[in-house]
Amino acid sequence: MSGVNAVLAQDAGAAASPILNISIFLVFVVGTLAIVFYVNSRHAKKTAADFYTAGGGFSGTQNGFAIAGDYLSAASFLGIAGAIAINGYDGFLYSVGFLVAWLVALLLVAELLRNTGRFTMGDVLAFRMRQRPVRAAAATSTLAVSFFYLLAQMAGAGALVSLLLGVSGAFAQGAVIAVVGVVMIAYVLIGGMRGTTWVQMIKAVLLIAGTLVMTIWALALFGFNFSALLGAAVEANPEDGAGLLSPGLQYGATTLSKIDFISLGLALVLGTAGLPHVLMRFYTVPTAKEARKSVEWAIWLIGLFYLFTLVIGYAAGALVGPQTILEAPGRVNSAAPLLAFELGGPILLGVIAAVAFATILAVVAGLTITASASFAHDVYINVIKRGNVEDTEATQVKVARRTAMVIGVVAILGGILARNQNVAFLVALAFAVAASANLPTILYSLFWKRFNTTGALFSIYGGLSVTLLLIVFSPVVSGRGPDAPTPSIFPNADFMLFPLSNPGLVSIPASFLLGAIGTYVGQKRHDGSKYAEMEVRSLTGVGIAKASAH
Repeated sequence: MSGVNAVLAQDAGAAASPILNISIFLVFVVGTLAIVFYVNSRHAKKTAADFYTAGGGFSGTQNGFAIAGDYLSAASFLGIAGAIAINGYDGFLYSVGFLVAWLVALLLVAELLRNTGRFTMGDVLAFRMRQRPVRAAAATSTLAVSFFYLLAQMAGAGALVSLLLGVSGAFAQGAVIAVVGVVMIAYVLIGGMRGTTWVQMIKAVLLIAGTLVMTIWALALFGFNFSALLGAAVEANPEDGAGLLSPGLQYGATTLSKIDFISLGLALVLGTAGLPHVLMRFYTVPTAKEARKSVEWAIWLIGLFYLFTLVIGYAAGALVGPQTILEAPGRVNSAAPLLAFELGGPILLGVIAAVAFATILAVVAGLTITASASFAHDVYINVIKRGNVEDTEATQVKVARRTAMVIGVVAILGGILARNQNVAFLVALAFAVAASANLPTILYSLFWKRFNTTGALFSIYGGLSVTLLLIVFSPVVSGRGPDAPTPSIFPNADFMLFPLSNPGLVSIPASFLLGAIGTYVGQKRHDGSKYAEMEVRSLTGVGIAKASAH
């Protein structure tokens, strides 16, 4: 191992030249903003459909790249690479869960949602239910999932730029997170979904190309022998080296740790099909066939990327060392940038960090537009105004823009609080909320004829409440001190009552159960004709243009 590793955490900030890194960042930000301006100027129409879904004007291939760009977040690049470097086999299970989840999305929801809704998840859930309460519930859930996801991206931004600039203070990291929030708001306000989609496509290409370069470079150092790379990772970790290649290093061998792992896996596999910003991407293509094609492209691109993270993670463990990673600003989230510095010095570090920065910006822009669309379309127009707005299109866009600004401020404040958390783990919490509050309601709405409004409200609010309550009293929030590998959000407090780090094992079945209970205790009558219409529409796409007129 290179002698630079002993002080790599400090040298990466000093030797990487903040001026070089900031210059690379500025090139990307200015370049993508120029693209957003250009794309926006070519499409003079400023309707709600154009702002929310780009008028359904992207092809399946384009949308597949955008989905990959939207889905491959800071958790995928920074968090998973760090998790593999420190925990080996257990860290790679994040990748497996994130990828397998797309099969659920492809088989159960992608085409059916594209045929049934228009802009948001609330369109589908409210199709045969009472509009106002169900849309309000769908918007609440969307905002909750988006908040947790935004926390992860903002935490990743703080860790990344802190490493590059050699700063670790709370004020400096907070300033970095604030800058990310401002640029994110600019993307959304200027370009809407069309501009955001182009940023996501560009980011997907850059991210996969960047990780490919790092993967080939790292393998070349070991004669393209992956076994030799694994052996070097084991040798670089004298305390837990053997555990890197087998299960149990992160979660331990106790019964409780195994249950915690099962809970995590369940949340990851089922969460994708309930993520609002992923579901909204199915509306940016013109047909259900293109939606299916989008998912197929996304699966290939995402699967390829996760194979690269396996090499990058173990290479970081071998060439940088776990101790150096844990002592760096950002801790485990710094593994990939530190590996880039070890491989190619300041220039490669600057390029890879710019790619990671692009990753964060693209994902937070997608999350922001989804959350703002849900509030404007579901809450303001359909709940508060009951659809009685003179100029519905212009009003929706105006409200969505204002909401995006508020969401940006909330994301900045939350990101500052969560800046020391592993971003992969924070995203796993968002998946748990999505799998608990959204997926059961979506599946019941699409496949259960008897399902009614009361069942939908029980499922969404009940699943969301159970999930949030368990998270608050879990080790994620308190109970793990500041010296833990992944400290709690409040490391000096201890009000932990629920032992599992991810609540999915309890909250997901609870949401399904609550949905069934609500259906049977609520109004017994259900509109069979509306279900029949929804079934025909979901399978054939007939009548999409009339779906969710408001």
